[in-house]
Amino acid sequence: MWGKYFLLWLMGGACGLAVAGGIFSFVIMVGVIPRLQGRTRTAYAHKLYEYTVIAGAIIGNLIYLYVHTLPIGYLGLFLFGIFTGMYVGCMAMSLAEVLNILPIMSRRIHLKKGIALLVASMAIGKAIGAWLQMVCPCLEI
Repeated sequence: MWGKYFLLWLMGGACGLAVAGGIFSFVIMVGVIPRLQGRTRTAYAHKLYEYTVIAGAIIGNLIYLYVHTLPIGYLGLFLFGIFTGMYVGCMAMSLAEVLNILPIMSRRIHLKKGIALLVASMAIGKAIGAWLQMVCPCLEI
């Protein structure tokens, strides 16, 4: 009986490590952290960036696995939403920058002016979509 549970625990841990390794290799490949360091001119704190990413992954997994509710209130929910949105925005823009989406798209639609407006409209659309999903989770967007 205990051997079966140990084998399940071992397989679950191995699969979790494989998935986490894939996600972190994707984040590193996209280059989110080096780009943030370059933009904010905080390359001297590269160890702090690494430690916070690792701590965030560990704490997030522990909360996901063991805690069903967190009594953080509306302020905590607001802060969580802000930081989650910042992460998703940084990831999306880093991926777009790596894949050169904006230059290719601007050439294909013959866009000479207004690239900043295009980026702002994508961010506003993402924010509205996230807001709708939080306010009305029954909507399939």
